[in-house]
Amino acid sequence: MTVIGYAPGAYDLFHIGHLNILRHAAAHCDRLVAGVVADEVLLQTKGRLPVIPLAERMEIVGGLRCVDAVHAETVPDKLDTWREVGFDVIFKGDDWRGTAKGERLERDFASVGVEVRYFPYTMHTSSTVLRRALAAIEAGDPGIRAAALSS
Repeated sequence: MTVIGYAPGAYDLFHIGHLNILRHAAAHCDRLVAGVVADEVLLQTKGRLPVIPLAERMEIVGGLRCVDAVHAETVPDKLDTWREVGFDVIFKGDDWRGTAKGERLERDFASVGVEVRYFPYTMHTSSTVLRRALAAIEAGDPGIRAAALSS
């Protein structure tokens, strides 16, 4: 049986944390589908639009050797996405483990026989930290820039 894995994410301002989760995910399934969350869904769920538009984020992620297919995630409900894609395991960063969102994900997917597998979250780099550093650079304050990158 072929195990299909699904690794959803915004994949905005692509960084080493994104690459780490995709590499880990690919090593734990036979076929990896990367779900790239649509701009409108990010606005709805996170309250902000991505810096990089969906089509470009999909091209970046799809260009990686470890990714077999890319899916535009246009609905906020992961079960709806599962119905569209048909995966056996979903991969998330361990920053979701033990949270209300993570517990809901586990409960929802247990009901349809999908495993939720967590991988270590890359603490030193995130899109939020990169956004903060870019804002500081734009503001022309090198002290703020250094603080943004070190947090």
